[in-house]
Amino acid sequence: MNTLTKLVLLGALIAVPAMGIAQEDTVTSGINASTDTVFILNSLLFLIGGFLVFWMAAGFAMLEAGLVRSKNVTMQLMKNVALFSLAAIFYYLIGYNLMYPGGSWSFDGILSGVWGPGVLEAVGVAAADADDYSYASTGSDFFFQLMFCATTASIVSGTLAERIKLWPFLIFVIVLTGLIYPVQASWKWGQGFLDQAGFLDFAGSTVVHSVGGWAALTGALILGPRIGKYNKEGKTVPIPGSNLTLATLGTFILWLGWFGFNGGSQLAMGTVGDVADVSRIFANTNTAAAGGAIAAMIVSQIMFKKPDLTMTLNGALAGLVSITAEPLTPSLGAATLIGMAGGMIVVFAIPFMDKLKIDDVVGAIPVHLICGIWGTIAVVFTNSEASLGTQLYAILVVGVFTAVVSGIVWLILKAVMGLRVDEETEINGLDMAELGMEAYPEFTNG
Repeated sequence: MNTLTKLVLLGALIAVPAMGIAQEDTVTSGINASTDTVFILNSLLFLIGGFLVFWMAAGFAMLEAGLVRSKNVTMQLMKNVALFSLAAIFYYLIGYNLMYPGGSWSFDGILSGVWGPGVLEAVGVAAADADDYSYASTGSDFFFQLMFCATTASIVSGTLAERIKLWPFLIFVIVLTGLIYPVQASWKWGQGFLDQAGFLDFAGSTVVHSVGGWAALTGALILGPRIGKYNKEGKTVPIPGSNLTLATLGTFILWLGWFGFNGGSQLAMGTVGDVADVSRIFANTNTAAAGGAIAAMIVSQIMFKKPDLTMTLNGALAGLVSITAEPLTPSLGAATLIGMAGGMIVVFAIPFMDKLKIDDVVGAIPVHLICGIWGTIAVVFTNSEASLGTQLYAILVVGVFTAVVSGIVWLILKAVMGLRVDEETEINGLDMAELGMEAYPEFTNG
């Protein structure tokens, strides 16, 4: 037997078992994953999505640090660290159970009957003792949902920068993350009355972003604009930020975190369909951001004769907010158009806010509130199950609730503690007056 024949026979012997394995794979590939596997994969999705959304806290901090003046950078960094930490504690103490009553309502579909701290599963829990063996671990769900709560508070921070006192702001954060956010979120994600009415908000254009926007708007109206923002003739005086490099870094960090924000909101990764949907959400989220950035850049070129970087950055964020209410059902083309519309909205909305003398330092109200409303409405264009009337109804309900309660809290804080720093502190900067330290001491007089 020659060498060539031996090689052919050897190849055949190797191929026969391999063919059997391939055939077996073909047969078993259609078998559903075990409940253990689904539990593990769903929990893993929440944990991965959660730490991506946590990274958005860094994005907000860098964006705000770049868009405020040097004399106020340390204050913004302190606020972002503190607000996230407070959100973590008060969402645990009260917010999580308010948001997910598990059918236990004080007022059916409106207010949870479960008031108290969240409780995790036991160490080394067995399948039979898991809180929801067919779904995911309680710890992963809590961790994921906490990140959304903290994001809502981050939205408020940038709008009110450069003139609000630290401690009144942090007290408001406690109320926002412990009560306001979880109560209204229960109406949709806790299977409350808005969910029962058919309201659709996949990852929170309304539940998260517009809530942060409404809280920021009421705060800005009560607090008033920064000194020098509007002159005696009523014209807007530009106040450039300290570091556009940081602002750009912050935007890219937020863009990255949004894949967890939207992708994790699929809430399942145990089937082929779920994983395919997560990948579809990632792709649509990305293209909406790109569309928003390009649209804002082009429109700012037309309006201001030069493309504006800060508008372009906010355009990307506007695209992300716009697609958040429904990142699954659009095609790539539709997602791009939804994001582009958001980017255009921001370029028109920011100057309009200035005409109303509403001083929003980072443009959070146009990005998160106005584009949050747009994104919630845009659901009807790609999801046949959405009703325009229901979407508008939910926008109105959440908006009125958040604005009224936030306004009351801001007014109480103003009366009891005062919200705004004194004129001298505002002119000299909050870093030294409120914190006694500067972000860039070698570049200032101290």
